[in-house]
Amino acid sequence: MFDIGFAELLLIGVVGLLVIGPERLPSTIRTVSAWLAQIRRGFNQIRSEVEQELHNDAIMQELRKTGSDLKRDAQQAGDALKAAGGNDSAAASASTEDSSAANPGRPGQVSPDKEPSGQ
Repeated sequence: MFDIGFAELLLIGVVGLLVIGPERLPSTIRTVSAWLAQIRRGFNQIRSEVEQELHNDAIMQELRKTGSDLKRDAQQAGDALKAAGGNDSAAASASTEDSSAANPGRPGQVSPDKEPSGQ
């Protein structure tokens, strides 16, 4: 906090001894040190609360960013599935038409013009 050296502390002690007197000086020092400790604890508590709030704010921003990224990825995946679903149904109907044109009988039957291998 303050840059107070030994010489400054000695000067403060001598002035305090002369102004306050030797009888009340020890109790005054105890009172002042208690006040300083209480002020220091208050500042440390405020500082830790501010750091915690800043940390919480950073985490909330990161969560919001992650949530928006996930929503965007889910939307892209949904769009890709819709596009693939539309292409798959068109491809499936085209492949069904191709197989029925090549094999005019029931599915799974060998056409009479093709002989099975091994006969």
